[in-house]
Amino acid sequence: MTSRPSSRAPLSTTAHEAPARAWALVLLVIVLLAWEAAARWQDWSALVLPAPSVVGGALWRGLASGYFWPHLWQTTLEVLLGLAVGGTLGFALGLLLAESAFLHRLAMPYVVASQVVPKLALAPLMTVWLGFGTAPMVAITALVCFFPLLENTLTGIGQTDPDRRELFRMLGATRWQTLWRLKVRSGLPAILAGLRMAVVLALVGAVVGEFIGASRGLGALIIAAQGSMDTPLMFAVLVLITVLGLVLYGATTALQRWLLRSYTRSLPGDPAP
Repeated sequence: MTSRPSSRAPLSTTAHEAPARAWALVLLVIVLLAWEAAARWQDWSALVLPAPSVVGGALWRGLASGYFWPHLWQTTLEVLLGLAVGGTLGFALGLLLAESAFLHRLAMPYVVASQVVPKLALAPLMTVWLGFGTAPMVAITALVCFFPLLENTLTGIGQTDPDRRELFRMLGATRWQTLWRLKVRSGLPAILAGLRMAVVLALVGAVVGEFIGASRGLGALIIAAQGSMDTPLMFAVLVLITVLGLVLYGATTALQRWLLRSYTRSLPGDPAP
């Protein structure tokens, strides 16, 4: 039986990551300082490209006054709900299609067709069908999150070691036991990679949906700032979107590390320590 690299390999940050992150922060500071200097030296209009200090002032005023918080909460809620709905459906359908070649051939053309349609074009329809508010934004976000989980689940399940599957068959494991105790555990890295992609796309889907039919949310706030020609406010909202995306991505990465440590620690068939 072929051996697999031990699942006990350390997943903590390497010694090279901390210096890289420090240099990334230094690079960000350099870019901001150069931007600030250029804006002052060239006397750029804040309407066209505001200096970082102007953007920082707009960001601070919005946070301190509480103006940003309802919009930030609304977008976060849409992202989390859409990710939960779309991710769960994608994972479940991925398992189903991975276990049935007939259903895979039957459903995949329709799944792919649903993904090639631009989600921005679906936003007005979602508003017509579901009305204004949170529901259509969650639906759009779920559509965006659905495919990465589906595709990566199919990929992860399909990469299960044939020798391990044979071992489970010889031990008399049921199909359900083989799926959950072997295939899902073996495919977990690919599935979690799909989750990381889905988190990023979820934020994009929520904000894009808010461009079309929302009165609250960071996307709606960008449209309002555009209408009032408030470019510093637009940049401040973009900073909020970026920070929110980084926080969600970081939380997903931490979840991935924890799951890979605990859930794949001792796959059946691993050599004894």
